[in-house]
Amino acid sequence: MSFNINDLVNPEALPDATANVSLVQTHISYVIIADNYVYKIKKAVNFGFLDFSTLEKRKYYCRREIDLNRRLSDGLYVDVLPVYCDGNYCRIGEGNGEAIEYAVKMKRLPDDMLMKSLFEKGLLTREHILKISGKIAQFHRDANYSSDIERFGDPEMFRVNTDENFHQTEKYRDITIDKEDFERIRKWTDDFYRSNKNLFYERIKNNFIRDCHGDLHMEHICLTESIPIFDCIEFNERFRYTDTLADIAFLLMDLEYRGGNEFAELLWQDYSRLTGAADMISLLKFYKVYRAYVRGKVISFQLDDENIDKYKKDEAEASAKRYFQLAGKYVQ
Repeated sequence: MSFNINDLVNPEALPDATANVSLVQTHISYVIIADNYVYKIKKAVNFGFLDFSTLEKRKYYCRREIDLNRRLSDGLYVDVLPVYCDGNYCRIGEGNGEAIEYAVKMKRLPDDMLMKSLFEKGLLTREHILKISGKIAQFHRDANYSSDIERFGDPEMFRVNTDENFHQTEKYRDITIDKEDFERIRKWTDDFYRSNKNLFYERIKNNFIRDCHGDLHMEHICLTESIPIFDCIEFNERFRYTDTLADIAFLLMDLEYRGGNEFAELLWQDYSRLTGAADMISLLKFYKVYRAYVRGKVISFQLDDENIDKYKKDEAEASAKRYFQLAGKYVQ
């Protein structure tokens, strides 16, 4: 049985009392925001690198999301709840018959304490950056690594990701990415692989390929006391099994995208001091190009989602363009 997501944007449809309910959509999720909790339902989509096409898979990845995110956000992720519909009424957590969807239940974090919000208000500080750096560096030191994980640091294995990016963004040329930028970034990436294979192998040799976060940007970091970092990649191990440098590159890129270059420099100086990565500038640049391009790609996907209105699509188009432009600026 299918359902209309708007049926759940209703206090009576939620398991915990709330006066307010709102809906936010990404290219892969419906996010229902209540007063004290957030409920995230995965969309039935298949992008190749991500497959939520069956209910069984969506349930499995809901559980993976909770297990993996508890590494960096203890107590934030609560449970996986079933969604029931009887034809007229839908509810999360209680109902009759078989579940038609599953929702990840999370405690709601204060929006004004997200790293992105603090930066936009001019309230992000040097002390915040140093705390974030320390937490990420410790996470990277403790993260799992093995022979199965380290093979994802091989340049030919990582090339699967960049080749996929270029293939999946061909349709957006001259929409969100300039055709000349597309070709220039692709050529620069190909040239980098040919000229710098030793850098990738050095990182493998020194055990820097770990089970990382995979989606480490400013909207996924909260500056409350324990600094929860959430919403890691649960749906594809090849995006999470990666060089720790690729993980921190995402956050550095996102700061630079928003004009926070001084904070990015401080973060890099402290993180590289803690992890011994100061001599990896050229590889860091490669990963920042990759991360900016990925953001441009996944935001472009929203243009094809019939559930997203024109206003949001216009916003997505503008945002994707800026990420692609940043990737182009990095390679100049």
